[in-house]
Amino acid sequence: MPRWTHYRFRSVWDLDAPPALVYSLLEDPGRYPGWWPQVRRVAQADRQSGSAVIRSVLPYEIHVTLTGLLRDPARGVLEVALGGDLDGWARWTVRPRGGPGGGRTRAVYQQEVDVRAPLLRRFALVGRPVLRLNHALMMRAGRRGLAARLTPPPEAV
Repeated sequence: MPRWTHYRFRSVWDLDAPPALVYSLLEDPGRYPGWWPQVRRVAQADRQSGSAVIRSVLPYEIHVTLTGLLRDPARGVLEVALGGDLDGWARWTVRPRGGPGGGRTRAVYQQEVDVRAPLLRRFALVGRPVLRLNHALMMRAGRRGLAARLTPPPEAV
């Protein structure tokens, strides 16, 4: 029997920047609102935990807590536990892409969650395609925002 409130997401972002730079931006969620429009607010509780408010296309805010599980720059992995309106985990895996030189990156985002917010649970069956689309649009905007942040400004003439 399907669990209508359970979601698995995977997004792949190819970026024209070195993996170490991409990793450094992804490991600091406090900076996400500066380049990811759907991440409305982030509050850091301590070095390993905090909270975030997320809102994509749908007029509904998702409130989550974040607890660091893994931070491994050598392997390019960041993982957090999610609580609040979503219960589960999210992981970034950052790797070099393409040939030698290390100037290009593939960042893979994976998330597995159960929806806990009462309103989202109530509409889980009929709203599932809409929630998946909402997530896809959010991830597309995040990739664009990060790519823009990684692009150096044009030099003054």
